[in-house]
Amino acid sequence: MGKEITVSVIKADVGGYVGHSSVHPELLAKAKAMLDGRPELIDYYVTHVGDDINLIMTHQLGCNAGKIHQLAWDTFVACTDVARKLKLYGAGQDLLSDAFSGNIKGMGPGVAEMQFEERKSEPIIIFMADKTEPGAWNLPLYKMFADPFNTIGLVIDPNMHDGFEFEVRDLIKNREVTFSAPEDIYDMLVLIGAPGHYCIKRVFHKKTGEIAASSSTQRLNLMAGRYVGKDDPVLIVRCQSGLPAVGEVLEPFASPHMVSGWMRGSHSGPLMPVGLKDCAPTRFDGPPRVVALGFQLADGKLHGPQDFFADTAFDLARQKANELANYIRRLGPFEPHRLHLDEMEYTTMPQVLEKLKERFKDLR
Repeated sequence: MGKEITVSVIKADVGGYVGHSSVHPELLAKAKAMLDGRPELIDYYVTHVGDDINLIMTHQLGCNAGKIHQLAWDTFVACTDVARKLKLYGAGQDLLSDAFSGNIKGMGPGVAEMQFEERKSEPIIIFMADKTEPGAWNLPLYKMFADPFNTIGLVIDPNMHDGFEFEVRDLIKNREVTFSAPEDIYDMLVLIGAPGHYCIKRVFHKKTGEIAASSSTQRLNLMAGRYVGKDDPVLIVRCQSGLPAVGEVLEPFASPHMVSGWMRGSHSGPLMPVGLKDCAPTRFDGPPRVVALGFQLADGKLHGPQDFFADTAFDLARQKANELANYIRRLGPFEPHRLHLDEMEYTTMPQVLEKLKERFKDLR
């Protein structure tokens, strides 16, 4: 096509069906109708994970393109109108403004984008999670691009042996730092091991500078100043030819790790890899789910998807996630099932402390 392709994945929760478990078919139909035939798009795919609508779009307008973000915003607004007519729960909850301001970032919806020139073969995987936050990608991304026990290509593929660079965002102080793996691994782990504070935003091939992965890092509670649900992040990963193989990208999810979110966004629980048919969280509004859809990109067209986690190879991961969910649920309102206090500041905790402040007495 003679020009770089941009992949944009933009998601939002604009109304749950039923409760926070899924998306009503009429909302998905509305989203498809809004994107269908749009001249600014090369291709698109509409899906959902849990109660989030995910718009996967390809175009040639670059990252942060106003036309693409406007289209996504208009789509979510139109879906919100349908959600309100159906009296769906939390209608429009991820739309933190009444009007589009030129860029969807900071307005509620989650955004992951990357721009690149297509290779001879361009396999990509779109990961979409529900009932968790952006830091859920930290451990998998580390394993994909820095852990030779997960990604053998780091050892035996000469095109990967030099490693990758990780762009890490400080979500609290709104700043970023870049680490080079393997030499900066220990320094990086100090930060990304605190996924509620630091998140891996992008990963680049160290030698070529090619972008390899891009995630959404929006935190709704920090933008809204109140609890409005977890952020249900998305992630784009390119595969093969000097990047991790498809199997190396999927492998981190074979062992479910604990993430923040779950019920009322206030609990830790295992991230369960599931196919689309099992993507509606139910038990205690969970446990948190992740779906992986694979596409073969050709001239911007999305050929697919392949529903990777529907494979029986991930049955044991689901069983382990259920066992972990059983164990952690027994703790009820106690940490570490309930999140630490600094993660509870947007729930009822401040109101409880305010009510009790006169009953606290200083120790002498």
